[in-house]
Amino acid sequence: MTIYLGILLALICAFTTNLAFLYKHRGAVAAPAVHVSHPLRSAVGLFSSPWFAFGMGVAVLAWIFHVAALAVAPMSVVQTVLAGGVVMLAVMAERIFGFKVGPRQWIGLGCTALGLVLLGITLPVVHDPNSQFSLPGMIAFEAGLVAVGGLLVMGKRIGAPDHHHGVMLAAAAGLLFGVSDVALKALTGLVADDGVLALLTTPWSLVAILASIAAFYASAKALQEGEAVPVIAFTGTAANVAGIAGGIIVFGDPLPGDVLGIVAQSCAFLLVIVAAALTPAPVRAAQPAAA
Repeated sequence: MTIYLGILLALICAFTTNLAFLYKHRGAVAAPAVHVSHPLRSAVGLFSSPWFAFGMGVAVLAWIFHVAALAVAPMSVVQTVLAGGVVMLAVMAERIFGFKVGPRQWIGLGCTALGLVLLGITLPVVHDPNSQFSLPGMIAFEAGLVAVGGLLVMGKRIGAPDHHHGVMLAAAAGLLFGVSDVALKALTGLVADDGVLALLTTPWSLVAILASIAAFYASAKALQEGEAVPVIAFTGTAANVAGIAGGIIVFGDPLPGDVLGIVAQSCAFLLVIVAAALTPAPVRAAQPAAA
């Protein structure tokens, strides 16, 4: 029964997360540019924008729903439900925030949602939250995500095209959010076993905090440098893929045991790759309708 509660919480999280990102984008583009060399000044500049501050408030609410979902459902299931949020993103961007989402972006977002949902439903069903993990596997997985995220952040400095920097930062932010999510999932199991004091005695609390801070700055800079829909979609997709992979690699969520399931998952990854090629096309904000 708890798995259905986790799915409901994840659906609410998907809606509030995308709503928060859209508000943060509106605020970030009006705020001073984010500079890694001046983190406090950048944070003050971002929060001085009312829209960004409001978006962060909505994001905190979404985070609470996310943690609650992770506590009662397997990580791969939660992330699969969140994957459907990219379709919500397109609808909200057009209907509420006045962005023009073209056919190419709709196809890309649809491929993303279909691929990630297909990936999730082909995983064998598990009936417990499954927060137990192997320490070496956890360290290796988290370190790998941080390394890839760092390369994406430095993309422009190592020769990547400037016009791709926004989506590269978005992907880096998503991976760092994935690092935080995996650590949070581990913490839910530790708290269940040892109580709240486990939060003070495990290094995974620090990992979750530091990864969230790094993701915050990478995401804010991405929102300033890239178009709203592609940036938000890339952030969410990277976080979802990291979360699903973490559920399998770190927490032992089972893989499909038949050929059909393996083929379906291969198709799912192919759909996500196709979506990555389609989604970054230009998306321009329409003039908001008069109130």
